[in-house]
Amino acid sequence: MSNVTAAAANPHARILPDDGLAGTLVGRVWIGGTGPAVVALRPEGVFDLSAAYPTMSTLLDTAQPAEAVRQAAGQRLCSVDELLANSLPGARHEALPWLLAPCDLQVVKAAGVTFAASLIERVIEEQARGDASRAQGLRAQVTELIGASLAEIRPGSPQAMALKALLQQKGLWSQYLEVGIGPDAEVFTKAPVLASVGCGEDIGIRADSAWNNPEPEVVLAVNSRGDIVGATLGNDVNLRDIEGRSALLLGKAKDNNASCAIGPFIRLFDAGFGLDDVRRETVNLRVAGVDGFELRGINTMASISRDPADLVAQTLGAHQYPDGFMLFLGTLFAPIEDRDQPGGGFTHKLGDVVTIQSAWLGGLHNRVTHSETAPPWRFGLRAFIANLAARGLLNGPAL
Repeated sequence: MSNVTAAAANPHARILPDDGLAGTLVGRVWIGGTGPAVVALRPEGVFDLSAAYPTMSTLLDTAQPAEAVRQAAGQRLCSVDELLANSLPGARHEALPWLLAPCDLQVVKAAGVTFAASLIERVIEEQARGDASRAQGLRAQVTELIGASLAEIRPGSPQAMALKALLQQKGLWSQYLEVGIGPDAEVFTKAPVLASVGCGEDIGIRADSAWNNPEPEVVLAVNSRGDIVGATLGNDVNLRDIEGRSALLLGKAKDNNASCAIGPFIRLFDAGFGLDDVRRETVNLRVAGVDGFELRGINTMASISRDPADLVAQTLGAHQYPDGFMLFLGTLFAPIEDRDQPGGGFTHKLGDVVTIQSAWLGGLHNRVTHSETAPPWRFGLRAFIANLAARGLLNGPAL
């Protein structure tokens, strides 16, 4: 069976949105012997826009990115089917382009504890000190005290502050509750510029982590002016045992080689798709293990406790992002199903294939490996600029 046929036959290998190529879909691909290119996906094929827009940051900074894509002819690279078939785990052929993470110069930020269900799990991690065996007993205790009270509370509201006072009296206040229902959102840097992996690439967990999980999220594309211009999907891999020991270990838990997946492409806002569609989106997760284990989950954006526009505003705060940023919006999903022994909960195993899918944004597919053995990140900013210079792309539009 050909790669294209295999991709079409496997419902979990769908990469395009439910409406196919109807939206304005842009991404980045690697072209063998050339390097990275900004592309548009069209019914006629995959078109290289690098001559007009050498970086995705440049494209997103135009006054109307979707219109700019329509006006840019580009050079045809291959068919959409060929690109997608070459962007699945284990399916790569070096002679054809494959998808990269769709961002380049943008800083990759992430908002945490933005859903009540995941907030409760963060509190449990903290109380368990990262020990998965203690989580089940703590879950009933914590949920009894706060579980029913959080879903309808607006962060920073008088009701939230009254609950904070009550929980402090009970000795249950937590730093996670502070950012979950307090006025200030948790926003952190998830990955260095150019370090994210794309659809089909391996995603990494640390070899010394014994309790971890995927985090299926919507990721906003924000330009240098703070305009939200599009959205994509992401996997904010979470090492629960490491972060659970101390929130000060967040960097070690979140930022490792291949630990951030974004893709498959950015769907730009246009007449048919906008921020309100993001607010209503449902993100589906499937983890398929080589051991036959299967995990499914749902992240319903309508359940988010902070509006996406507010999270963008809090990210900007007293900061500037001259190249724009990508913002993970957080997840409702927190797996508690036992994978091996009773009470052990869920954790990844090597070879797990993680599929994150939504109607508007398509499918992001990655296979789990150890960060220590994933392909090392070598193509940084110096290599990127040197590559663009060698291709004569620094003589046209600014980066």
